[in-house]
Amino acid sequence: KKSLKIGMVREGKTLTEKFKLLKEVGFDGVELDSPNNLKADDVLKAKEASGLEVPGVVDSVHWRQTLSDPNPKVRAAGLKGLMTALNDAKAYGATSVLLVPAVVSKRVSYKDAYVRSQAEIKKALPLAAKLKVKILIENVWNNFLLSPLEMARYIDEFESPWVGSHFDVGNIVRYGWPEHWITALGKRIGKLDIKEYSRKLQHTKGPGAGFGVKIGDGDCD
Repeated sequence: KKSLKIGMVREGKTLTEKFKLLKEVGFDGVELDSPNNLKADDVLKAKEASGLEVPGVVDSVHWRQTLSDPNPKVRAAGLKGLMTALNDAKAYGATSVLLVPAVVSKRVSYKDAYVRSQAEIKKALPLAAKLKVKILIENVWNNFLLSPLEMARYIDEFESPWVGSHFDVGNIVRYGWPEHWITALGKRIGKLDIKEYSRKLQHTKGPGAGFGVKIGDGDCD
């Protein structure tokens, strides 16, 4: 089934208008952000009016209030955001929350990011299990979980069916091959983000420019 993110929808003034437009052009669902300012009733009304699904939500604070931050107050705020996203996902009928688990930087070591993020996510697992909503880790350019075997290990260490991978095909091409990751992650993958990436544009115009190709014209095999 095909879905996309609500931030990609520029047309339509109301949520219902946006949902109906997506249904008309052939999408099956749309992912919302959470925490957000939406009323759950408005989301449910838009779903009913359009026939569109909300398959998942995207944690909207995972870049600002990272679960790897040295400050425990920032990590606590990030955990609260994840909990809110899980509850909203349940209210919308979604089955997953997309999470960027940690960000490695000059001030946040790889080891600390690994340990801190796992500790915070573990605190959310009882709620995820209760709600039956999965926490799906996305691979992004956050300098973390840079190999498929490491990501598989990171997920497996939770020993929970409520943690998996939201695998982004295009993001991997900058430093790997999507098919290798898909083979390694296997059943851990709950959902996919599909986009293209061109190594030629990456090398000639910069990393961000690599996304400037249509599906089929880049280096995703």
